[in-house]
Amino acid sequence: MTWSIVARDPQTGHLGIAVASRFFAVGAAVPHIRGGVGAVATQAFVSPLYGTDGLKLLEEGKLPEEIIGTLTARDDGRRQRQFHLIDASGRNAAYTGENCVDWAGHLVDDNVSVAGNMLAGPEVIAETLRVYKERAAAGAPLAERLLDAMDAGEAAGGDKRGKQSAAMVIYRDQDYPWLRIHADDHTDPLRELRRLYAVAQERYLHVAETMPTRENPHGMIDRRVIDEKIAALEAAREAEGRPSASFATPWKPQ
Repeated sequence: MTWSIVARDPQTGHLGIAVASRFFAVGAAVPHIRGGVGAVATQAFVSPLYGTDGLKLLEEGKLPEEIIGTLTARDDGRRQRQFHLIDASGRNAAYTGENCVDWAGHLVDDNVSVAGNMLAGPEVIAETLRVYKERAAAGAPLAERLLDAMDAGEAAGGDKRGKQSAAMVIYRDQDYPWLRIHADDHTDPLRELRRLYAVAQERYLHVAETMPTRENPHGMIDRRVIDEKIAALEAAREAEGRPSASFATPWKPQ
């Protein structure tokens, strides 16, 4: 009852998942990421253990294809499951159980995969993947690629039951997310994600750049740098007559 995209930026190693569904709080169940390890999206008749245990196995150095075999072999409900995953090196794999509700399937490409079930048709994941790759080739930031790809999937029909929730999660190389935004119960959840991403760019992502890391446990503690960036952004917005945290216009497929 969901479609999602799991991606790794080969230039930075950053990992991201975006997901949408006609189901409440899909972001609480589907995306699982660990910075520097990998990312797993578990959906259909969801098993959160595919996410938690999949990350453990990735951390142990298991290959994505191996992990699919391990997790499905022990699970009598595997025919109703769907999941896809990628490791920190970009190796990826996907699984769609034969009893997932039509339309259900997945596509796997270099550093990205898309999977969905209970969709309007195969064009949903095909368009999601096409636009992700197109935006990646254009050099768009990972967050924008994910949002644009999901918009394209929605334009192609999305979840055949309608809309309710969406989420986007991005990890860099740390144990905590660089960005995690959810629209848990919304009439237009992907549009709400785009608004939240716009709000995050006003202050939150500037602060995120200063947070402590394993390599630098102090982080950046001179808040004048943050204040200057925020002030410059607000001044530019005022000069252009743009309101704060406005709804961004979704990218339109050509």
